[in-house]
Amino acid sequence: MTTTREPAPGQNRGRSAGAFGAVAAHMSRQPGLDYLMIRIIVLALTGIGVVMVFSSSMTWSALDGATVWGEATRHALMVFVGLVAFWAALKIPLRWVRMLAPWLMILTIILLILVLTPLGVGRESVGSQSWLPIGPVQIQPSEVARVTFAIWGASFLAGHRHTATNLRSPFTWYTLVAILCFGLIIAQGDLGMAMSFGVVVAFTLIFAGVDWRLVAAALVIAVLGLVAVFVGGGFRAARFHTYFDAFSGNFQDTQGSAFQSYQGFLSLADGSLTGVGLGQSRAKWFYLPEAKNDFIFAIIGEELGLIGGGLVILLFCLLGIFGLRTALRAQNQFQALLAGTLTIGVVSQAFINIGYVVGLLPVTGVQLPMISAGGTAAIITLASMGLLASVARHEPQCVSGMQSYGRPLFDRLFFLREPGLEGEKKRPEDRTKKNNERRFGEPVTAVRPRAEQRTEARHPGGSVESDYQPQRPRPTRGGDARRPRRR
Repeated sequence: MTTTREPAPGQNRGRSAGAFGAVAAHMSRQPGLDYLMIRIIVLALTGIGVVMVFSSSMTWSALDGATVWGEATRHALMVFVGLVAFWAALKIPLRWVRMLAPWLMILTIILLILVLTPLGVGRESVGSQSWLPIGPVQIQPSEVARVTFAIWGASFLAGHRHTATNLRSPFTWYTLVAILCFGLIIAQGDLGMAMSFGVVVAFTLIFAGVDWRLVAAALVIAVLGLVAVFVGGGFRAARFHTYFDAFSGNFQDTQGSAFQSYQGFLSLADGSLTGVGLGQSRAKWFYLPEAKNDFIFAIIGEELGLIGGGLVILLFCLLGIFGLRTALRAQNQFQALLAGTLTIGVVSQAFINIGYVVGLLPVTGVQLPMISAGGTAAIITLASMGLLASVARHEPQCVSGMQSYGRPLFDRLFFLREPGLEGEKKRPEDRTKKNNERRFGEPVTAVRPRAEQRTEARHPGGSVESDYQPQRPRPTRGGDARRPRRR
């Protein structure tokens, strides 16, 4: 009779920790893993977004008098431009990005001021004056500010430590500029984008090493501001009431302030586990407002079910993991701060959107990045993801791997040069030769100079022995070399 021994209390925990450590160790030995996974995740989310915009926008496109695919075609064009921006961000050296950061910040502040003038539009249609028409397109300066502030913050705070809070500290000046931009976004009436911008600012300060007490004080001020919005009344206070109703599942005003949230809940409930099928949503037939923008996740849950919604959430979680992993493995603090803030900016915006669709947060109107139908927002987000992929491409292990084994197929197809470490000087004429010798060794048939033919090998006895040297044929009296006789 055999007896089974029960595992010790900490044995299972040790096994799980050991398995996690083994996976982490295996991932650390893959030099280009972050670069590969970020590209895969971004392209997968972009592809899902194009498909779902085609599905969710057909009814509203027909209602507006255009073709069924009018809105989807426009979104596909913007995505194409965004992918070109993604490629351009990979091509631009990161030191150029750091040099351009102050000028981008100045341009962003100018745009935030211009949108508050009569040039800005949107207050009558969506309740916030957040768009600035420039020719045939409309730019959302608050979306630009979220990315440029991450770039400028990484450049401005890199190499500094938070030792004092005075006007000489760069952290103080960064906070003052952030308050200015935050106030300009609030003046537009876009509370959701102001929250997303505040998250980027807070995590930039945290990653740069600011005192946690200052972050806690800013969080308390933000909570007090939300309480003031709730008490102040208006449609934003009604959104808080709808948010509280969502917890109990009992919406009080399903034909008024809670109409959009209630229809989103019905869409998710119809989807169940596997969904009703791609293109078969009923909510997009004029039941769910903003089905192609703010509430596109509800259409994903209805058509693709819990599996499709879970896949989108998983992709954003993986983007957060590999983005923060890129920040930890970056070459310097500027690249680390840039990768961390860009990752947090996109992932936090995604979970704010998903949170208010499923009822965990009040409705804020923030789009789902890389998936919602949008104009310049899609271009700006994909460009920021290109910068994130560029930081991953410049990880020291990734640089070493490309120098040893060559560039991946993606880089060769899109003419991306071999990355290098900052401060490393390269000789372009010798790069190919050195890489080939590093990979395959010196060619055995190579003709070496006379100085390299005399290599010395030191023996234990101290004697020196020279390598074999080919002898030149002796010249004849006429000066010509004598030809060897044939046997």
